[in-house]
Formats: sequence, structure tokens, C-alpha cells
Amino acid sequence: MTEELKSSPVPGIRDVFATVLETVTGSVATAVKGSGAAGAVLLDAVTEVVKSSARGAVGMGSDLTPGSKAIVMGVVRGTGEKGDAALKLVSHTAKTVIRHTADMGGNLSAATKGLVLGAIASAKSMGVEPAQAASMAAQGVLEGATESGSVTAERVLAALKEPIGGIKVTIPEPLKK
Repeated sequence: MTEELKSSPVPGIRDVFATVLETVTGSVATAVKGSGAAGAVLLDAVTEVVKSSARGAVGMGSDLTPGSKAIVMGVVRGTGEKGDAALKLVSHTAKTVIRHTADMGGNLSAATKGLVLGAIASAKSMGVEPAQAASMAAQGVLEGATESGSVTAERVLAALKEPIGGIKVTIPEPLKK
């Protein structure tokens, strides 16, 4: 029985997801609670929590698919934002996670998949369509990857070409700077 438990990856994945989700939700909620954080202040608070969580997940060698999914879901839950404001946070979160994953040599494909899955899973609570949430996550992933270099961008583009969570992700046009 002991060997059976060791070979099952499910408990470890569930633990990573649940731990990261709980930590990010609580940290974001605490950072924005009572401060009326909005705009740049909210983005700064979210950035610090996301940066720490992403670096922790990569540094511990965690599976980045459930970890990244939990980060996005935790940000959405912790802020309670809806609609366009929530979509902007999803994109910002994805950008931050990919940049720090690339900086630490983490699995970009797994992180990309997790970020999009987190956006899809959070779509209903944000009051948006799953495909729209997936596209905004993809936009953030691509922005972060582009800032991290051409190899990073190629890796995330490859990950975005396959359907994720049953959705063919629409790769957004590059933003005008």
C-alpha cells in the first residue's frame, strides 16, 4: 500500500493547488482589504503576491499547471473584481507569472496551461465568458514572454496553439505601446 501511495501523483497535485489557492486568496484579500485598493495600487499589491507565489512554486519544483491555475483563481477570489477589471487582473497576473517562471527557468508550457485554466475556471465568478477569460490570460502570457525574450515567447506560443481546457485559445493581437 505504501508503494501505491508513492506512485499516485494526485495527492501532491491537490496539495499544491489547494495550498497555493488558499495562500494567494488570503494574501490578496488582506492586501486589498480596507485599503480600497484600485488601479495601480491594486496592481502593485497583486504583483507582490503573485511574484512571491510564482517564485515559490518554481523554486520548490512544484507542478506549475495546478500552481499557476491556483494563482489566477486566488487573485480573482481575493480581489472580488468583476468584468473588465477582473480581466485586466488576469492578464497582469499571467504576465507576472510567466516573467518570473522564465527568470527562474521553470516549465513555461505548464505555467501557460495553468494560467489559462485558472482564467477559464474563474470566468463565471468574474461574470465573463470562458473564451474571453482564456484570451486575456493568453494576452498576459504573451506580454510577459515577449519581455523575457524570443525563446520564451516561442515556448508559450507553442503551448497556446493547443486547446486548453477544451477551449481553442484566441491569441490576441499584440498591444500597441
